[in-house]
Amino acid sequence: MTRSQLLKGTTTLLILSVLREGELYGYEIAARIRERSLAFIDPGEGWLYPALHRLEAEGALEATWRESEIGPRRRYYRLTRKGSRMLDAQASEWDAFARSVGRVTRSSADA
Repeated sequence: MTRSQLLKGTTTLLILSVLREGELYGYEIAARIRERSLAFIDPGEGWLYPALHRLEAEGALEATWRESEIGPRRRYYRLTRKGSRMLDAQASEWDAFARSVGRVTRSSADA
């Protein structure tokens, strides 16, 4: 399985997780994911922005435009209640999945 395949399955979880702490604009979301993954995950615009727009359309995020002191205005995203519920559900599902994969991939000597 390639890194991009893994990323496709975790897109929503990653974005919602970094927005749990407060609103951010797109570049900040990508930077947080990059930092927290120790640069293992490096989200590009072609991955990030379609996912943000989809999550906004689904009601998981709200977005507002704001002027920037330097550069163009920015679109800030924040979790909605629905987004928080989605995050809780996906985090639980991911934890169960990761534990299950770990049990399968460990050798019987490790168990």
